[in-house]
Amino acid sequence: MSRLKATIGWIQIDCYDPDALREFWGELLGMAVDAGPAPDAFRPLARVGEAPGLSFQRVPEPKVVKNRVHLDLIVEDIDAVTEWVESHGGHRRGERPDFTENGWQWRTMADPEGNEFCLVPTDAN
Repeated sequence: MSRLKATIGWIQIDCYDPDALREFWGELLGMAVDAGPAPDAFRPLARVGEAPGLSFQRVPEPKVVKNRVHLDLIVEDIDAVTEWVESHGGHRRGERPDFTENGWQWRTMADPEGNEFCLVPTDAN
């Protein structure tokens, strides 16, 4: 029996406006635009080393339910990053977006199209 091996190439985020979301996430994460060829519906950010890339895929339908997969972003200053996200069209999720559990802290956020992600301060654990 052969061993299976897979490597994450890209994390795809479905969206209505891939150009706008690539700009939002590229600036937030400090990732450059991938200038290589890609299918028309895709707008990737450049991979850094062996880390997976992030790409935005145009889809016709709007987001209507909670993501089953989301990104946890490690940040030094959760309030400064929250302010940046909100000033660029994102928002905190729900009436109580801040959580603390078993010594971990995080804040639930959404990008301009409502895709969920969390901000985790470096001193969270």
